[in-house]
Amino acid sequence: MKSLPLLLTLALAVAAQAGETWSTDFKAAQAAAKKDGKPILIDFTGSDWCGWCIKMKKESLDQQAFKDFAQKELVLVEADFPNSKPQTAEVKAQNDQLKKKYKVNGFPTFVLVSADGKELGRQEGYLEGGPEAFTTALKGWVAKK
Repeated sequence: MKSLPLLLTLALAVAAQAGETWSTDFKAAQAAAKKDGKPILIDFTGSDWCGWCIKMKKESLDQQAFKDFAQKELVLVEADFPNSKPQTAEVKAQNDQLKKKYKVNGFPTFVLVSADGKELGRQEGYLEGGPEAFTTALKGWVAKK
């Protein structure tokens, strides 16, 4: 069973390289965004208690169409405010700072920002229409910058 943690680590590394994972480190995401010339999508969520967040994740974020778009066009950051999931003190503090900086008052809220942190657009609340509606909105925000 010693190989199980190694396999999980390798699987996470491969998924991260595929661009389908959400980072919890905003500074690392900024560095990646600067390097790759991509905007950052911040998902402000209550992942283990917010019904609309869970619905948005299932109907849009977890769908292959969104994953494909995100891999090519975005750096993803999850700013989670869970009730039960453990988080480090650093992640909690960072998420609180991001929530204040971008004036987030409810969940889910998605904020698209440039690598330097300038807001490009936002979606407050659940967006109907699956990954197609969400990626269309994101493309519109990027086009405005």
